Amino acid sequence: MQQPDEKKKFVQEKFSAISPKYDLLNSLLSMQIDRYWRWKTTRLLHEFPAGQVMDLCAGTLPLSLELTRQAKQRLVLAVDFCEDMLRAGVKVLPDDHRKARIFPVCGDGEQIPAPADTFWGCTVAFGVRNLGRTQQGLCEMHRILKPTGKLLILEFSRPSNFIIKPLYNFYLNKVLPKVAGMVSGDKEAYEYLASSIAAFYEPEELLSMMREAGFFHVERKPLTFGIVSIYIGIK
Repeated sequence: MQQPDEKKKFVQEKFSAISPKYDLLNSLLSMQIDRYWRWKTTRLLHEFPAGQVMDLCAGTLPLSLELTRQAKQRLVLAVDFCEDMLRAGVKVLPDDHRKARIFPVCGDGEQIPAPADTFWGCTVAFGVRNLGRTQQGLCEMHRILKPTGKLLILEFSRPSNFIIKPLYNFYLNKVLPKVAGMVSGDKEAYEYLASSIAAFYEPEELLSMMREAGFFHVERKPLTFGIVSIYIGIK
């Protein structure tokens, strides 16, 4: 098992390597269902249509774009510890009203570069798995939110349906690394994706960790047969 700092270094290097083709592969490998997942997540912030929101582990900024698309007065601080991912996202930002409301910052999700009690919402799409110290990251997410602010974690989960489960596992462990490796040139990065999903917390365990970090009204919404889940918590 990798130590937290070793894991962070490995993840950072892998995301840097695949950053030029990251968005293409996400759409290809999810058959563009990832767009629906981000739309669904963002809809859960409807009560905060204006003000500041943090998109943590923002990557190439797809969720930041959806956050600003759905609310034209919303400002998004997009934080990611991989500068190459942010740069790849900035290069393809559409030249419309959203561009001026997204502020990319290179920073660590376990030591978020922002003051306490600042944001109405904090979103994390497929990034909690990559934290070296998950509990510390959750405490930081709680710290930067305003009272009554909302945390939304969009993350892969493991489907339990007896038909879907073996099909999904075959795709995740056999098909995805091979296809992604050919397109990106880095099969190891997508083997890590499969192994990190398999090793991730059970839903109730993550919900318990969120409560421990100080969140309440904690709940989980599974999507697409449980392939992904949205975890919700209120400060």
